[in-house]
Amino acid sequence: MKQSIILGNPKFDITIKRLCHQLIENHNDFSNSVLIGLQPRGIYLAKRVQEHLKALMPKKDIKLGNLDVTFFRDDFRTSEKLLLANSTNIDFIIENKKVILIDDVLYTGRTIRAGLDAMLAFGRPQKVELLVLIDRRYTRHLPIEPDYIGLQVDSISSEKVIVNWKETEGVDEVVLVKDIEKK
Repeated sequence: MKQSIILGNPKFDITIKRLCHQLIENHNDFSNSVLIGLQPRGIYLAKRVQEHLKALMPKKDIKLGNLDVTFFRDDFRTSEKLLLANSTNIDFIIENKKVILIDDVLYTGRTIRAGLDAMLAFGRPQKVELLVLIDRRYTRHLPIEPDYIGLQVDSISSEKVIVNWKETEGVDEVVLVKDIEKK
C-alpha cells in the first residue's frame, strides 16, 4: 500500500476555518441554524467547526448535535458481523431550523441519505445543507452534493481517503491510500 498525505497541517486547520467563514456568510448569527455531526467520524469535524465558530462569535449559542445513522443505512443488513450503534445526542428541536449536516468524507452518498432519514425523527427542518471536509467526486451512488467543501479529491474506487483526527489518531491529516498489487 502506498500512502500520501493530501491535507496536513497547517492547511488542515486553515481549511476548517475557511469552512466556518463560509457558514457565517450564509447563516449570520446562527439564531436559526444548528450543526449536526454524523457518527462516527463526522462528529470530530462538527466539534471543530463549533469551536471555531464560537471563537469567531463568542456571544452566540452555536447548537451542536451528534446523529447515529447505523440502522438507517440501506446496507446495514448485509453484514454478518454484529453492528454496534453510536450514540445520538440532539438536545434541541430542529423543526423549522436550518440544519447543517457535517461528515468527514462524502463518498457514495449513502451515509448522508441515512442521516437525512434519521434526522426526520427530530422534526422537519426549514433547510438542510451539507458540509464535508473531503468530497470524493465521481463516486456517488446517489444524487447528493455538498454545499460546503474543504477539499475535492478525484480518486478511483480502489483508493481510500482516510481522515486522521488528533482526538483519535494523534494527528490531523487526510491520507490517500493506494492499494498497489504485488507482481
